[in-house]
Amino acid sequence: MRLAALGLMMLLLGGCGYHVAGTANALPPAIHTIAVPAFKNVTTQYRVSDLLASAVTREFISRTRYRVTANPDEADAILTGAVVNFVTYPTIFDPVAGRATGVTVIVTLAVTLRDKAGKVLYNRPNFDTHERYEISVDPKNYFDESAGAMQRLAQDVARALVSGILEKF
Repeated sequence: MRLAALGLMMLLLGGCGYHVAGTANALPPAIHTIAVPAFKNVTTQYRVSDLLASAVTREFISRTRYRVTANPDEADAILTGAVVNFVTYPTIFDPVAGRATGVTVIVTLAVTLRDKAGKVLYNRPNFDTHERYEISVDPKNYFDESAGAMQRLAQDVARALVSGILEKF
């Protein structure tokens, strides 16, 4: 009796639709190649769009079976992106020196994935992300952490974007 109940429970739980996060793929089966051309940048921040497009390309290559190219003519789907806002502001101040010791960066992207026919497969017009970094108040020990913060931000964007595309989230 217990064995039959256990078997019935396994059968019911096995068909409930749950899956391990990160394993779903909501893209059409005809998609084999995704183009990730350079992202546009309408801000004054130098190279942030290049950094984001590179991180998204690396994330697609490392996490999926898709071939990734920069040329839209060679792809089944095209991921277009634009950096539409880039803001930095101090978040922590040193009361003695009166200088900022912590900075937050907020980047807003507009991202769309379309198939060759132009059908929108994924659209996120206001993809906001942020990263925080520290600034040394001692000029002798100053190290510019902004480049490292931008690398972390790009990796976070890539991870979230690829997951969103694959899981239609």
